[in-house]
Order: sequence, then C-alpha cells, then structure tokens
Amino acid sequence: MRPGPIPQDLKRRILKDVLRKNESRDDAFRRIIRSVPKGKVSTYGKVAAAAGYPLYHRAVARLLRTEPLHGLPWQRIVGANGEIKLRGEAAAEQRLRLQMEGVRFRGKRVNMTLYEHQLRSWEALP
Repeated sequence: MRPGPIPQDLKRRILKDVLRKNESRDDAFRRIIRSVPKGKVSTYGKVAAAAGYPLYHRAVARLLRTEPLHGLPWQRIVGANGEIKLRGEAAAEQRLRLQMEGVRFRGKRVNMTLYEHQLRSWEALP
C-alpha cells in the first residue's frame, strides 16, 4: 500500500529543517554514504531513509553540495530513477567516476537493478 500525500504543513517544516545545520543528522548521512561500496550506487531518498530521516532527501543533497569533495564518495549517490541530478561538468565527472568504478549506464541512467546497493538501516550501522 502506498502512503498518501504529505500534508503541506509537514512539507514546509521539513523544507525549513533541511536548511538548518544538524551535525547528528549529517553524521548519520555520512555513515550511510560511506557504506555504499565501490561499483554500487544509492539514491538521495534511500540514504535519508536508511539514516533514520525519511523525506530528507534534500538534506542529503545539501550535505553533498557543501561537503569537501574528498570527504565522501559523493559520486555513488544518484536520483531515484538512477539519473545523475548534477548539471554540466559536475554531471560529467560523476558519470566518469562511476564508469571508472565499473557502473554501466542505460542512456543517462544507472541500471539500478544491477548497481543499486541495498542499504542497511541506520540502526544496524556501528
């Protein structure tokens, strides 16, 4: 059964909260992102959910946008349909990095059936 639409007031609260710095939430995101192995990918939404923050996919994107590039395997996080959400040179770099790890694309999308890493719940991580 699919959940219903998100109430507008909850959506506004989440969008505001995404913009606030939250070290414990960001640390949980970092742990999950680091758990994605070379040659696999996950999505912004699944990282957020596995970290215990469902609906916070934008906070994952914000973290990756503001984090030093050498700190996380940022290239392994893609959109829900396997599409690279970055634009321009950043998108080309992400695609190249993933290809160097052995990830193959179907057009503009990662084949999620083959390359999606099944994340463990945030509770299961050390």
